[in-house]
Amino acid sequence: MAASGNDEDPQVQEMEEEEEEETAGQEREMESEDEGEMGVEGTNEDDDEEDSSDDDKENEAEIQRLEEQLSINAYDYNCHVDLIKLLRQEGELVRLRRARQKMSELFPLTEEIWLDWLRDEMRVAEDEADREKVCELFEKAIKDYICPEVWLEYSQYSIGGIGKPGGIDSARAIFERALTAVGLHMTKGASIWEAYREFENVILQATQPPPGSIPTQEQQEALNSQMERIHTIFRRQLAIPSFAMETTYAEYEEWSDKPVPDTVVLNYKKSLQQMEKSKPFEEALLVADSPKLAEYQSYIDYEMKEGDPARIQIIFERALSENCLVPDLWAKYTQYLDRQLKIKDMVLSAHERAVRNCPWTVGLWKNYLLALERHGSEHKTVSDTFDKAINAGFIQATDYVDIWQAYLDYLRRRVDFNKESSKELEELRSTYARALEYIKQDVEERFSESGDPSCTIMQNWSRIEASHCKNIQKARELWDSIMTKGNAKYANMWLEYYNLERSHGDVQHCRKALHRAVQFTSDYPEHVCEVLLAFERVEGTLEDWDTAIHKMEVKLNRVNEQRAKVAEKEAQLAKQEEEKAEQRRKAKADKKAQKKAQKNVRAGEKRKAEEEEEEEEDEWGVETDVHSGATFQEQPRKKHKGDKDPSAMEGAEDAAMETEVGLHGRKSETPAAQKSRAVAAAAKQVQQVAHDSRKDNVTVFVSNLSFSLENLEEKLKEIFEGCGPVEQIRPIYKRGMFRGYCYVQFENQNSAAEALKLDRKEIEGRPMFVSPSVDKSKNPDFKVFKYSTSMEKHKIFISGLPFSCTKEQLEETCKDHGIIKDIRLVTNRSGKPKGLAYVEFENDSQASGAVLKMDGMVFQDHTLKVAISNPPRRNLPEQLDASKPQGSLIPRQIYGARGKGRTQLSLLPRSLHRQSVLETKAENGTVPGQPEKSGLEPLEAPALKPMSNADFSRMLLKK
Repeated sequence: MAASGNDEDPQVQEMEEEEEEETAGQEREMESEDEGEMGVEGTNEDDDEEDSSDDDKENEAEIQRLEEQLSINAYDYNCHVDLIKLLRQEGELVRLRRARQKMSELFPLTEEIWLDWLRDEMRVAEDEADREKVCELFEKAIKDYICPEVWLEYSQYSIGGIGKPGGIDSARAIFERALTAVGLHMTKGASIWEAYREFENVILQATQPPPGSIPTQEQQEALNSQMERIHTIFRRQLAIPSFAMETTYAEYEEWSDKPVPDTVVLNYKKSLQQMEKSKPFEEALLVADSPKLAEYQSYIDYEMKEGDPARIQIIFERALSENCLVPDLWAKYTQYLDRQLKIKDMVLSAHERAVRNCPWTVGLWKNYLLALERHGSEHKTVSDTFDKAINAGFIQATDYVDIWQAYLDYLRRRVDFNKESSKELEELRSTYARALEYIKQDVEERFSESGDPSCTIMQNWSRIEASHCKNIQKARELWDSIMTKGNAKYANMWLEYYNLERSHGDVQHCRKALHRAVQFTSDYPEHVCEVLLAFERVEGTLEDWDTAIHKMEVKLNRVNEQRAKVAEKEAQLAKQEEEKAEQRRKAKADKKAQKKAQKNVRAGEKRKAEEEEEEEEDEWGVETDVHSGATFQEQPRKKHKGDKDPSAMEGAEDAAMETEVGLHGRKSETPAAQKSRAVAAAAKQVQQVAHDSRKDNVTVFVSNLSFSLENLEEKLKEIFEGCGPVEQIRPIYKRGMFRGYCYVQFENQNSAAEALKLDRKEIEGRPMFVSPSVDKSKNPDFKVFKYSTSMEKHKIFISGLPFSCTKEQLEETCKDHGIIKDIRLVTNRSGKPKGLAYVEFENDSQASGAVLKMDGMVFQDHTLKVAISNPPRRNLPEQLDASKPQGSLIPRQIYGARGKGRTQLSLLPRSLHRQSVLETKAENGTVPGQPEKSGLEPLEAPALKPMSNADFSRMLLKK
């Protein structure tokens, strides 16, 4: 800052006075709270002392239990969290600090845990030493994750230290670091910029000369310098894409006493275009559920194509803050930093955070060791990192082999093999020995396997000794150990040893290795024999050749005998399995025949019962449509388990028909049944008006009415007469009972259109549904649901509302975030609220801002969940092919008469399945005009005479 020390005095004094007033106010509030608490405690002192004593004992016991559990397993994350919560509740500051410190050493802490810790320490910080400790704690917090809230808290806390020398510059440095870390955050970065501008504006006000005085040249220079600093902050922010760009631009125009420069406007427009490109990805993150990995992955791929390193880094950091336990995401991020940015501090910090979040992933540790070596870290740092990796607790034995091999590779690259001996070479050899000992003891004891069955570590050690150290004797000793660990039967192991001897040994040891290979190899002896013969052709004498041939013949004869025995044994086992399978098939066939005989017996009894039932049929199945006047015979349906009495299902509880068989086999009626018949008869005497589809344009369909609605036509006429003259109201009855829906016919089309506006109007506490009268059979694509089923970016969806919430209350809460066009509270068919609502704003940006600020807020003791409206697709019926028969001519699906059940098993006999596929049935017969044959031979269809249950039964039993 260009201002002098004298200019800083008034602004510092003003800020300190504000802090003192704030502290005094907090102390007064605390004193009043303490007095209130003391007054309450005085009234129930005895009871409270006993309760608090019991609670303290229980909490202390739980704290001790958690501490003991952590002493056994320090990596129990949930145990750490519970212990910190209890200690904070008890106010144990010293123990709480210790618990938080231990957890931070083992795990990266979440944003919430860090903020609680920081705020607790800020409350008790009294002197400058305490403030330094809090600042150190902030420095640890910002290393775990990129958290805008933590950076904002750090920046604001730094303002409290501007009274000391260099305090203003220190605060500015922290603000600049915060902007570097999270200033590019599309949705939350604006808060850091705004706090920075407010801080500089306060300094600007303190720099202003007293009213009426003329500023000196130094004061004017300081004032101009401060003004230019604020201009720069505005211009930097407007050059960065963010959701708050338009608001920031408006604030800049209002604040600045000069027009906005053209270069700033140009950068602002470019950033605005960039923001529009990124907006779909940000909106996808807003509506997605945590952890949003797929959405972040798409966003990362987009930024990788754009190629801006800063934006790539910030989107990776945002993704990792919500997906910190995804090793692949850490690996992708660290790989990008290793190959593209190559900035030491940034790369090593990312690798360190990766292994802290996913310590069980050996690949991250290997990459970390390579990064440390690549950036020239000290040997002690690499060694300490390897020790941490060994103690990380990998989940596979092979992981330990991999991490040991990675560390050994690092040590090998440190050795200068031109020297006969060196400290690095001795360390390499001792580490190889330590690795073998660790795998033998620790790994095998933990996993019951070594994780290195091929002894790759010993193989690599032998190659180093033979090729670099010229110590072939040590290499042979290592290979002897390899072969004694069960590897002597594998041809590839012997050939590896042979190649080593061929490259660094002599002919005698090569021949000896191949002879032993022929003797012990069991998987590919022919290949080893071929290698031996090829070697003797080049190096051997006639005697050596004869010896090789003899050994080869003996070995191959023995192998062929063993293979013959194995083949004979396998043939015997196959024969036994075939006999067992034949026995199982025979038993299954016998069981099937037995079940078939039992089924025939049951079918005969069933046919007899159906014939008796057929003789007892009466005229009870007749039903009349009140408006069309058509009558039809209702077929008696078979009553299944769990079915209810149809009369009970229609809601006529007081007209339940209790029937009993009379003397002559007729059903006698109870008084309640007679009353129900009388109601039905009265309903049939209502004037019957057939529905005229030609008048659908002046008719509306009203549904969701209460079945028990009294004076139905009078009430509906009173409601709909306000829309225009009503010609008639046609309620729909079934068995004399009102079905809850009706048709309202007007004299003109304008009245019908006006009536549609009464949709969802409540009648006796129940919403009435009003929709156009449309014949669905002629208009299958007609859609009654009037709300959108796709994403609506200008509308938000709110869940978690209290059932008592009204439109006015919700509007009062939402109006601060934009202009509201409509609010819809979602209810069920009975009109009861579901705790859900849709709020429509004027544009997309207002809706996005409302989601950011309202999601997670507490409204009437309920936590709200807010997202962009994206309703699920409604299951629409598939459109019928014009070539297929329509209406009643469509054959029933294989799911059966009652539709698709939960088990999705068909209960219709196969014979009817085949017939329904090949023939279209109507009224228990075949539709006229169908061809007699198709690609498959259809079943012979009977005449058009209706078939009874007995006819169907006889047809199904016919073989």
